[in-house]
Amino acid sequence: MKRHAAPAVIIAITLAAVALAVLAAPAGKPDLKMYPASDFKEMAYMQKVHQKVGDSWKRPEETPKPPAKAVVIVTILRDGSVIESRLHMKSGSDAWDAAALAAINKAAPFDPLPKSYPRTSVEVHFHFEIN
Repeated sequence: MKRHAAPAVIIAITLAAVALAVLAAPAGKPDLKMYPASDFKEMAYMQKVHQKVGDSWKRPEETPKPPAKAVVIVTILRDGSVIESRLHMKSGSDAWDAAALAAINKAAPFDPLPKSYPRTSVEVHFHFEIN
């Protein structure tokens, strides 16, 4: 005759599995990576931009299947305004792609470009990854 686990044990195992699933759920923010033009060397400026975009991110309900990423190319003008923000690579989720563009738009304008940077604008590639 087979013995079955007591109902309390089954409930405890179920609750433990649910807790692990919640702990393993992805965080609210994407893995955000930035790649400025190769001649842009002011990393403190880029850290501020990264922070501002990350703080502006709102995770959509629909997410792409990992691994995936949306790539947004942004042109930041000398005064910190954004002249262009375009989706360069789609993630497979329209909602994720829209959230990436929205994070850039909400974060803009940025601080003015450093005086040491000789150009009138800088192009930055933002990768909103989900792993």
